[in-house]
Order: sequence, then C-alpha cells, then structure tokens
Amino acid sequence: MKITGVETYLMQVGARPSAASEAKGIYADFRGSRNWLFVRILTDEGIYGVGECSGWPRVIETAVKDYANLLIGEDPADIDRLWSKLFIGSMGHGVLGTVGGGALTGIEMALWDIKGKALGQPVWNLLGGKFRDRIPVYGHAKTPAQAKALLGAGYRAMKVSFTGAVDVSKVAAVRETVGPEIDVMVDAHGPSWATPQDAIQVGRALEPFDLLFYEDPIAPENIDAFQRVRDNVNIPLAAGERLSTIWGLRPLIERELVDVVQPDTGRAGGITQMRKIAAMAEAHYISMAPHSGSLGPVAEFAALHVMATIPNALMLERMEFDWPGRNTVISAPPVLVDGCLALPTTPGLGVDIIPEEIARHPSVRNVSILPEDDGWAYETGTPNEAVYFQTRLQRRLKLKG
Repeated sequence: MKITGVETYLMQVGARPSAASEAKGIYADFRGSRNWLFVRILTDEGIYGVGECSGWPRVIETAVKDYANLLIGEDPADIDRLWSKLFIGSMGHGVLGTVGGGALTGIEMALWDIKGKALGQPVWNLLGGKFRDRIPVYGHAKTPAQAKALLGAGYRAMKVSFTGAVDVSKVAAVRETVGPEIDVMVDAHGPSWATPQDAIQVGRALEPFDLLFYEDPIAPENIDAFQRVRDNVNIPLAAGERLSTIWGLRPLIERELVDVVQPDTGRAGGITQMRKIAAMAEAHYISMAPHSGSLGPVAEFAALHVMATIPNALMLERMEFDWPGRNTVISAPPVLVDGCLALPTTPGLGVDIIPEEIARHPSVRNVSILPEDDGWAYETGTPNEAVYFQTRLQRRLKLKG
C-alpha cells in the first residue's frame, strides 16, 4: 500500500465576529469560537484514514500541506518511521512547538486509522489491547444550573474553568450543588495568568472544596514556579495542554511538578507520543487526563483509544454542551453511558468525517481578542493593555468562598 494524497478540511465552529466588532478589532462575540482542522490520507488501495490537528489550525493546515511532500509514495504502515521522517524534516525550522506537533498529530492519527482499517482492527487493539471498555469523562460547569445539567446527563465529575482570576464563590456554589460524592476540579488558566504568589493564595482558598486537581495555576513557561505552588498548596496540580511531545512534557513529569498530566490529543504529537507521555508519567505515579477543551470530534475518538490502553488513565475532558453542529461533521458520535464514553469497536478510529458538512462552515480567523469590558479575565480597566500576567487586586473580595 502507498500513500497517494493528503487532504485538509478546515472549518470554524461557534460564534462569528459581527461587522461592528470586526471594524473595531475586538471580537467579543468571537470568544468560544474555534477552528477545527481535519486530515484525510489517501492510499492506492482505496483505504483512507482521518485525523485531526489542534494548536493553531489555520496555520497548521499549511504545515500539513508542506509535510505531504514527504509522505506521497510511502507505505502508511510505517507509522513511527514516517513520524520521525516528518519530525526530522522540520528540525531546520527550530524546536517543534504545538503548530508542528498539531500537524504531526493529525497525520499520525490518520495513519493509525489506515492501519486499523487495513487489518480489520480497532486502533486500541493494535496498541496492545484495552484496560477498560469505557472511559470516564468530565464536563464544564461554572454555575449550579450547569452542574445540575451535567449530573442529569450522568456525569460524575466536572470542572469549574476561568480565564484570568478565579472566582472562589463560584467554585463553592458548584461544590454545594453537587455534594461530596462528585469530583470537582478548577482550571485557572490565563490570560491574564496569575503570579506564583497569587496562585498560591487562590490554591489555599480552594483547599476546603476537596478538589480532584487545580489546573494551570500559572503560565506554562514558568516551570520553576510550579515547585513553589506545589510546595505551598495542598491540592493535586495538573498541567500540560499547551505542550507537545515527550520532550515538551518531560520537565513537568520528571520533576514531579504535577499529579495529573494533560497532553492535548490534537497537538501532543500523535497517538504514539500520547502513549509515551503516559508511560513517562506512569513511572512517576502521575495519572493522565488529556485536554480536550478546544478539540473537534475526531481527536476525541483518538483519545478514547489512548485512554483505553494506558494503566494510568484518570478521565477525559469533554465539551458536553458544545457547538450544536458538533456531531453533524462526523459519521456518528461516541456513546455516553453513566458518565463514561464507550470504547469504539469498529476498525480504525471508528469515526469518519463528512466533508460536505464541514464545507458549510468556512474558517474566518483563529485569533480572538478579549473584549474591552471584560472585568474578570483582566483586572478592571486593563484589558486593552494585553499583558500576559497580572497581580490580582482586591484579593479579599475575590478569595471569598
């Protein structure tokens, strides 16, 4: 079998910028919108594979098309060799980041899909078999109403996410709503990112809520400061979604700075890289809960195959209340049962894309700007400064639970 072509399918989901916001350069109605990039690799035997690239999809599409030149004529069965060939082929452009990682991910994912279809086996069976038939998932809830909706859908875990400062009172309200038997997490990612000392103050304020983990308390580049937070907060820490490959995740794991590692299934480097990251984490008694907050449905299927085959799987992030058209761009959605997603059993990844439906949602742009009136992501009156991190003011007010 030989590779004969590489196709890309780029789309945008969610809100689109209005004419007024576009003119001002502010995309207030653009937040929550994102691009999905799917890849389809064709072969001379009529079998094709699908994958998904995350990280910066509009830019990654160019990378995938560039990589395609190194794939045509190759045997798609040589997954690891082809990954290495592409990785080495881009080394001259600098250290691989999430753009390169996203491109490699979608391509490698599609190669696994081809191999599974060719052999008549689901990908998880080619990876050594399964530990479990169902993968626990968690949803997102910032209000009691959202928490109740997740409970009604069978979820047994949920995350309270923030951009910028954490509102401890919202965490308290969700915990009170769900009770002690449901797992609750907090995501504190920026911008604006907290300083290490503020992240510690917030973490201490969150300790009474018995969190499963405290995610991204500080900026991902601030590796040394993770140790400060870890030494001063009595909550498990989680991070890793903005990194790619075993080399990107290595410091968090080898220094045991986190209890939960969160590589993104669409940009970590591929299914094999995800499993290598999981193995590194396993050696340090660290569990894995892949990031999935911006991913489309194909990468979600890939995550299920990975999570079925690793011993240290914790749970998978899921956008339960996502863009309404999410399931229209794939052949069939995964099945949710009692807060878990059932493992696919059909050959390959178990999902296909619907190009005609994808084409109905053309990409407009990837980059958004926080609105001027956002008083929480940035300190009041400062969004236009566009700073990367800020000291949290009015701490006593914001840390009230």
